[in-house]
Amino acid sequence: MAKIDQINDKILQELSRDGRISNLELADRVGLSPSACLRRVQELERSGVIQGYRAVINPAARDVGFVAYMTVGLGLHTKSAQEAFERSVALAPEVRECHNITGTVEYLLRVEARDLADYKRFHTDVMGTLDQVNSITTFVVMGSPKDERA
Repeated sequence: MAKIDQINDKILQELSRDGRISNLELADRVGLSPSACLRRVQELERSGVIQGYRAVINPAARDVGFVAYMTVGLGLHTKSAQEAFERSVALAPEVRECHNITGTVEYLLRVEARDLADYKRFHTDVMGTLDQVNSITTFVVMGSPKDERA
């Protein structure tokens, strides 16, 4: 894996802000020649430090007006129960993130829906039909004053 020195850290910060920045502009911002900057970016990509580039999409353009975080507790704490749950969640387009966590529940999901009624449908018709699910708690997002996801 590429070494994360001060210059590589600056490169990563700039790319996380704007993944479409030109190499010329990036080199200027981090104080390198364009060729040295390009070599470093390519090494960060090759070594897996940079795993990809994404577009940040306006939620309204996707008809998303409701975001919630959902904790999910499973009834059984077995590998097969977790795998079955994860397979089901992978098929649900409303689930934008799924994290296996520690604590009193097994999963934290970020769910996007059109509105509250659409979320209720997802909660009942998708999550409510999974045999592995023992408990669900929903935290509705009212605003996001800081969100650095790409």
